[in-house]
Amino acid sequence: MTAGTNPQTTATQEISLLGRFTQQRATVLEALIEAEESEGFVSAQSLHTRLLAVGSPVGLSTVYRTLSALAEAGRADVVRDMHGERLFRYRPGSDHRHYLICTECGASVTLDAVMVENWAAGVARTSGFTAVRHTVELTGICPDCGSATGSSPRD
Repeated sequence: MTAGTNPQTTATQEISLLGRFTQQRATVLEALIEAEESEGFVSAQSLHTRLLAVGSPVGLSTVYRTLSALAEAGRADVVRDMHGERLFRYRPGSDHRHYLICTECGASVTLDAVMVENWAAGVARTSGFTAVRHTVELTGICPDCGSATGSSPRD
């Protein structure tokens, strides 16, 4: 998000990507946009908890369905945490992204993934497959967490 962008306005404009507009879908997208600004990746459960805390009546199944639809529409990135739970992050553009995620604090860094994209395109080309999709997840310990625990990049 860019500074000064209103999550409510953005949500109302983008919810059309999911088909029929509903206020509940817009509320979930607003919450995801706000979470992206403060936390980065967030689980459906924690997003639902945030919504309940502010008095929103959106159900957990609506949160899951909306996040899945946003991911399918290319407006949310999805990664898995160390326990396999899907985490979501608002994607303001349609470009496909890859992240390096800290397993200790959850901090994420967007990667320049040209090599991954070229590799995936080459595999598709040589195999004869079409509509090839891929997921690449890189995890590690960020410099802040590494220095706090005394581990080094070589550990």
